[in-house]
Amino acid sequence: MKKALLLSIALFFAAGCDSLYYGTMEKLGKQKRDILVDRVQDARQAQEETKEQFASALDKFKSVVNVPTGKLQEKYDTLKDEFDESEEKAVAVKKRIAEVEDVSKDLFAEWEKELEQYKSAELRASSKKKLDQTRQHYKQLITVMKKAESKIEPVLSAFRDQVLYLKHNLNAQAIASLQSEVTTMETDIGKLIAEMEKSIAEADSFIKTMKE
Repeated sequence: MKKALLLSIALFFAAGCDSLYYGTMEKLGKQKRDILVDRVQDARQAQEETKEQFASALDKFKSVVNVPTGKLQEKYDTLKDEFDESEEKAVAVKKRIAEVEDVSKDLFAEWEKELEQYKSAELRASSKKKLDQTRQHYKQLITVMKKAESKIEPVLSAFRDQVLYLKHNLNAQAIASLQSEVTTMETDIGKLIAEMEKSIAEADSFIKTMKE
C-alpha cells in the first residue's frame, strides 16, 4: 500500500513537471510538435556522433593490434579512451531515443483528444488523416532508431572484453592475440554504421515531413 502511494505521488509530480515544461515551451512559441522535431534532431545528432566514434575506435583498434612495436601501456590507454568515449556516446543515443518516445506519446495523445473539439467534420477528418500519417511515419522512425541502437551493445561488449583482456595482459603476446578480432570488429562496426546511417536518413525524412 505504501509503495503504491509513493509510486502515485512520483507519477503525479512527473506529470506535473511535464505539464510545467510544455506550458513554458508553449509560452516560448514551441508546441509539442516542435519539441518532437527538436528531439528527433538531437537523437539524429547523437547517432551521427556515435557512428563517427565507433569508426574512430575501429581505426585505433587496428592501429594498436596491427603494429607490434610501441609501449604496451600506451596501447592500452588508447583503446581504453576509445572505449570510454564509445560507451558515453551509446548512453547518449539511448537517452535521446527515450526523450523522443516521451514527447511523441504526449503529442499523439493530445492530438487524438483535440479531434473531439472540431465542429467541422471535414476539418476533423483532415486532421485525423494527418495524425494517422504522422503516427505511421513515427513508427517507422522509432523502429529504425531502436534497431540501430540495438547494434551498439554487442559491439561495445566485444570492445569491453578486448580492453579488459589487454588491461591484465600487457604483453606482446596479448596484442598479437587481439589481431584475430580485427576482422570481427570491422564487420560488426560496419553493420552498426550502416544501421546508424539508415536511422539518420529516416530521421531526416521525418523532420522534413513534420516541417511541411
